[in-house]
Amino acid sequence: MLQSPEVIADPNFKLFSPADKKIFKESGFILVKSLFSAVEVAKLKTIAQADINPEEVLVKGDQTGNLTKLKMWDKPGEDIYGMFSRNERVVENAEILLGESIYVYSAKMILKNAKEGGAWEWHQDYGYWYNYGCLLPDMLSCTIAVDKATRENGCLQVLRGSQKIGRINHDRINEQTVVDEERLQEAISKYELEYMEMEPGDALFFDGNILHRSDSNNSDHDRWSLIASYNTVANKPYKKVRDYGNFEPLLKVSRKAIMEF
Repeated sequence: MLQSPEVIADPNFKLFSPADKKIFKESGFILVKSLFSAVEVAKLKTIAQADINPEEVLVKGDQTGNLTKLKMWDKPGEDIYGMFSRNERVVENAEILLGESIYVYSAKMILKNAKEGGAWEWHQDYGYWYNYGCLLPDMLSCTIAVDKATRENGCLQVLRGSQKIGRINHDRINEQTVVDEERLQEAISKYELEYMEMEPGDALFFDGNILHRSDSNNSDHDRWSLIASYNTVANKPYKKVRDYGNFEPLLKVSRKAIMEF
């Protein structure tokens, strides 16, 4: 795992090395500790709690009927959410991992409130994106822990190295897109399951084809996270299926943008 600067004033924030990129290609993910400070993510949550309109929150059911909530943005803006998804600390690292110029494909906040946040079933992000006109899986996501993420409150789970399988067929079950069960069970038997426990401000970069899920939040503690997804410019959708994901030039902001917002 990586260590990166915890002090925002440090001009030499962590950038991935060739060795880090090799780890990402092999494992399908890489975790950066304290890419953002606790103060920055606390600011994000305070603004989000006051700003997010409940009528704009999407509610999706898991296979047991529990509900999970999220708020999506079609494109990055000049708001606090854009200060994270467009931040050079994320963007420059995502470009290193993908090896090409990128743009923000989508951004969302996962709102797993205490005692109510439902599960996300096993899936690949590219299992969605393939159907939205993205020809290649040259995509990744960065999830930023807003609250502490633990097994108890439903942290992300990944199958290390499972991105090597390539895209698996998915089915629509309830309101989620879920990976084919037969191939999932085979993958579970071959790839190591890891729980991504994270502190506020930690950032997990993960491949668009890695199998991942999260449990319901039955704890007394929220687990909110901000997830920004990135696509290479060369892989922009060849057709418009959704309002989000369509190419717009990425206007990167500095590492200081959050505290200056």
